[in-house]
Amino acid sequence: MYIWHTLDFDEISGTLMHALLRLRQDVFVIEQTCIYPDIDDYDKKSRHVFALCESSSELACYARVVWPGVKYKEPAIGRVVVSPNFRRDRLGSELIRRCLDESDTLFSGQGNRISAQEHLYEFYHALGYERVSEPYDEDGIPHIEMLRPGGQ
Repeated sequence: MYIWHTLDFDEISGTLMHALLRLRQDVFVIEQTCIYPDIDDYDKKSRHVFALCESSSELACYARVVWPGVKYKEPAIGRVVVSPNFRRDRLGSELIRRCLDESDTLFSGQGNRISAQEHLYEFYHALGYERVSEPYDEDGIPHIEMLRPGGQ
């Protein structure tokens, strides 16, 4: 069982921010062997969606909903990550659905744009996203831009 949270940057405690950044580092930098500046100014202009394991309070998954006009014209979802300890529970789809609900509530009708790792095309396509770019390199990993139109 998981306890879901959605917070603005200023609502996140130092301890929780440490856990969020640690998970992002462990997966994106260490597991994916991708050296890049994970900490950026987008965190301050985002809603942070995450789940804690009810029994252990361990961070299970995380993503951020970036405000429109910050990264793209539309709102965006980024830094989507599920802890290796919880991947068996298939939390990715639920995490994205919750991010989309948050985005649709805050920014109704504006759609949502992402920069997705190319191998995750089918995952995001099943959630209503369409490919809108050719593959491109982002920090040594092939990515594609995808858009989920507003009003879905």
